[in-house]
Amino acid sequence: MSAHAQGNNANTSATSSDAGDSGTKGMPLVHAVNVMKSFHDVQVLKGIDMDVRKGQVICLLGPSGSGKTTFLRCINQLETIDGGRIWVDGELMGYEDRGGTLHRLNSKAIAAQRREIGMVFQRFNLFPHKTTLENIMEAPIQVKGEKKSEARDRALALLERVGLLDKPSAYPSQLSGGQQQRVAIARAMAMQPKLMLFDEPTSALDPELVGEVLAVMRELANDGTTMIVVTHEMSFAREVADHVVFMDGGVVVEQGDPKSVINNPQHARTKSFLSRMQAEPQAVEHVPASLEEAIIAVEIPRPGGELFIPVEHFPEEDE
Repeated sequence: MSAHAQGNNANTSATSSDAGDSGTKGMPLVHAVNVMKSFHDVQVLKGIDMDVRKGQVICLLGPSGSGKTTFLRCINQLETIDGGRIWVDGELMGYEDRGGTLHRLNSKAIAAQRREIGMVFQRFNLFPHKTTLENIMEAPIQVKGEKKSEARDRALALLERVGLLDKPSAYPSQLSGGQQQRVAIARAMAMQPKLMLFDEPTSALDPELVGEVLAVMRELANDGTTMIVVTHEMSFAREVADHVVFMDGGVVVEQGDPKSVINNPQHARTKSFLSRMQAEPQAVEHVPASLEEAIIAVEIPRPGGELFIPVEHFPEEDE
């Protein structure tokens, strides 16, 4: 996997043949080349290259304003790129390449591409007037035209997967923040996406609820789901990610396997950011191995009646 800033030429010379085919062994599922994006006069992405292979979990780290969320939104065309190209599963996103010239796809074609990518946001964005089951069934029925019985069966299976099979008739207002985010994950998975994007999915949660969402994400990773995750949860990046990328100022500053980047950063900017993160309290120091472990953790009372989240400490491996 590679991800780095490259050049400032908005008209990248890459062609569609460079994208590869994720059906071919070893080729990337996501292939981004020289991606650029500006808002007014502020250049937010300054030429990002990134390859993500099928089944990989990539964590994007960095301070607010570094371009992480914008890059996610460019992948599924919630933002239009100003330069470069992005392929997902060999398909050029948002554009058609005609002899080396890009032509913007119409909204219907872009929506069809977007159906292949699931995204979980900081806020849950559930329909407040629909039950958990209805929230999960909505897109498969309305967007993909699935039969109601088929969508219902998958929705129930996903509710079981995220530990909420006992709440199919509950409305979002009746759920905790962690439960709502788990429904949001199930809703995204209901479309059977090739790729899952997570934009700081635990940042809006109370600390004691973070573990249950991270546990669901860990189980998705264990099942081979391809994921790009923007997060400040260092435990998830360290334990679950295959590769971490540190971004700052719209470029990739440093990247590598989690142990190398988090425990032994080479760039001064990376060191400064990680030092600050390590000084701040983390919601969990260890990602629960299962949802059951996470739920049990928040139910263990402290002496005096407070909740206690048990943390498992792991000794550092020898370098």
